[in-house]
Amino acid sequence: MQAEIQKAMKVLKEGGLILYPTDTVWGIGCDASNIEAIKKVYALKQREDSKALICLVADDRMLKKYVKQIPFAAKSILEVVDNPTTIIYDEAQNLADNLIADDGTIAIRIPDDDFCYWLSRKFNGAVVSTSANISGQPTPKSFKEIAPEVLKGVDYVVNLHRDKNCSKPSSIIKLSNNGVVKIIRK
Repeated sequence: MQAEIQKAMKVLKEGGLILYPTDTVWGIGCDASNIEAIKKVYALKQREDSKALICLVADDRMLKKYVKQIPFAAKSILEVVDNPTTIIYDEAQNLADNLIADDGTIAIRIPDDDFCYWLSRKFNGAVVSTSANISGQPTPKSFKEIAPEVLKGVDYVVNLHRDKNCSKPSSIIKLSNNGVVKIIRK
């Protein structure tokens, strides 16, 4: 796993795209602070850049780097959910402008996955994570379902868990600083 982390990190640092297994589905990833890399993700997915992307961080400490104020309820929510959950936070910071939604929010998940944890930890930063499909196409449930144009469109494909069937995408909860909680995707 360490060799794969090193190879993926090198690509991230160079502004490239990786295809990697996450705690949910196979993802297309890049450095969440690199505007040009994020443009490449939108182009590969043929997705409007007004549709926000999710990013992954290693832990609570890293989350604080990207969100000005983490609502108290966030920790409570993450302690009680039993499936991967992405939270949309207000007041994103220290990320590429084209990753932050027009309303200043950012969708972040702390994955329960060793590869994702160590990649983010050693990279020392947030990593974009968006499903490995062209926008509007079904999310692939396994590596073998990933479209050839996606495979060709990334700079590195992580060589781990290629035989594993993925679960569904994460749940998404919008958690506003004013205390409003809204379920976006179950």
